[in-house]
Amino acid sequence: MGKQIWKPGNMVYPLPVVMVSMRDKEGNDNIITVAWTGTVCTNPPMVYISVRPERYSYHMIQESGGFIINLTTEHLAYATDYCGVRSGRDVDKFKEMKLSKVQASFIDAPLIGESPVNIECKVRTIEKLGSHHMFLADVVSVHADEAYMNETGRFQLEKADPIVYSHGTYYSLDKKIGTFGYSVKKKPKKKGKNTNKNRKSL
Repeated sequence: MGKQIWKPGNMVYPLPVVMVSMRDKEGNDNIITVAWTGTVCTNPPMVYISVRPERYSYHMIQESGGFIINLTTEHLAYATDYCGVRSGRDVDKFKEMKLSKVQASFIDAPLIGESPVNIECKVRTIEKLGSHHMFLADVVSVHADEAYMNETGRFQLEKADPIVYSHGTYYSLDKKIGTFGYSVKKKPKKKGKNTNKNRKSL
């Protein structure tokens, strides 16, 4: 069976789907759902979000110079979708979705209390690329919910039931396939194998 050739388009799926919260200079808060987001750099830690300039949130981020990336979960799926299809011009999304506001540490914006991870971001530059403008930002702080820490202090995001977005649909992640490097990891030797050989030779 062959493959169809399509016109150029964005087909990098699945994607993280996050709720981005922000505050304008007048103190108005809002949330926008974003799938065009990701890691840019490890050192210094940098991320990006891409937003259409006509969106209500665009000018809030442009003016304030900061935003919060809030990771989403199955529990937050309904709110995630709602915040992506309703405009902050018309509704108070925090109020309508009964989401908790927690003041960020370094950015003048609210964290979403129900999110397992909140990433405070300070805008470094805005790249005007076309339909979307990319906000390149420095990560200035990360907040992790202690409820997902295990006894050794390891953060277990999988326990929060994170979700992803793929071509118009939200999906949960419920199956572990392998950890980074498992394809080249050496299999441990079976214990007692050499001992049995020695016993036969006696």
